[in-house]
Amino acid sequence: MGTTDSSFVDSARARPGLLFVALLGVLLLVDLAAKLAGVGLGPIGGALSVDRLGSNLWNGIVIGLVIGLAGIGLSMTYSILSFANFSHGDLVSVGAFTGWGVAFLIAGFGEASVRALVTVRDAGNASPGDIGAHILTTPGAILVGLVAAFLVTALLAVGLDRAFYKPMRDRDGISLLIASIGAALIVRYLLQFGYGSGRRGVTASVEQSNLAFGPLGLSVNAHELTILVAAVGLMLAMHGMLQHTKLGTAMRAMADNKDLALITGIPAERVVTATWIIGGGLAGASGYLYVLLRGTIQFDFGWLLLLLIFAAVILGGIGSVYGAIVGGLVIGVVFTTSTIWIPSDFNQAAAFAVMITMLLLRPEGLFGGVSTA
Repeated sequence: MGTTDSSFVDSARARPGLLFVALLGVLLLVDLAAKLAGVGLGPIGGALSVDRLGSNLWNGIVIGLVIGLAGIGLSMTYSILSFANFSHGDLVSVGAFTGWGVAFLIAGFGEASVRALVTVRDAGNASPGDIGAHILTTPGAILVGLVAAFLVTALLAVGLDRAFYKPMRDRDGISLLIASIGAALIVRYLLQFGYGSGRRGVTASVEQSNLAFGPLGLSVNAHELTILVAAVGLMLAMHGMLQHTKLGTAMRAMADNKDLALITGIPAERVVTATWIIGGGLAGASGYLYVLLRGTIQFDFGWLLLLLIFAAVILGGIGSVYGAIVGGLVIGVVFTTSTIWIPSDFNQAAAFAVMITMLLLRPEGLFGGVSTA
């Protein structure tokens, strides 16, 4: 017993941050239990319904799936090309705008001009909200828009690689990082020029489109279920590709040891191109799904979302696809449940606090040491 107590004290002295995080976690759990029980113990406790907690958790999972999906592409780019791509957030925006432009063109054809539909703008008496698509009323438009978001963004990612990154690929990661910031600015302001800077609604509202789930009092709408199915499906497809195809084997080999992969005859350029196609496509798909969840779109939302995507990738372990998924889910849940204790204006700070804590306690992340897979 004495030996156990001594080792615990030594561990606490060696890593005081770990002790602080453990104590904070216990305090938050006690406070949460008191809130659910409706007990007030000075600064601890209060009132919190099971319905609200369940809703926060569900919303966090849905947002986390979208962040994790975007994080996969960012993590792949880092593990294979060894640089942090700051244009990734603007690829998210491109996917959202192009995908919803296609969805609007299909859902609202004949109700407004083609230009207004493709650019998701107001046209006469038809606003984006009026034309807006919904998975229950225009499922074909929603699904085709998702495919278009993936394909257009994949092509743009390859184009950016050919124009900016490929000529600099033999230089250090800092040069590529700076180039990616320049590419991000170009893409972002081209979006602003083409689509405008205003925020606008895109999805239609449909009555009785929510499903209630008993004890937790959850109300799940059709768009959230669509995001769940689409995101999980794309993640499973990624898993199958990485683990059961020659391309996946080549990607894992490139991530583990690029020089050895080249010696063994792996076509490096094809792997790099495939990385941009998959990473860019998933970024575009995540942007499209994020707008499906939020119901609004703005030219710079992807850049703002990039901070949470980076937080998820760092939390899960830079270079790990599965780490990006788990990190996205953790960041999403922290993002939504933190509003139980702090105002919603500060929920991003809570997500970053979790990331910083992970960097202090486990710098390699949850899945540290695992590249690509």
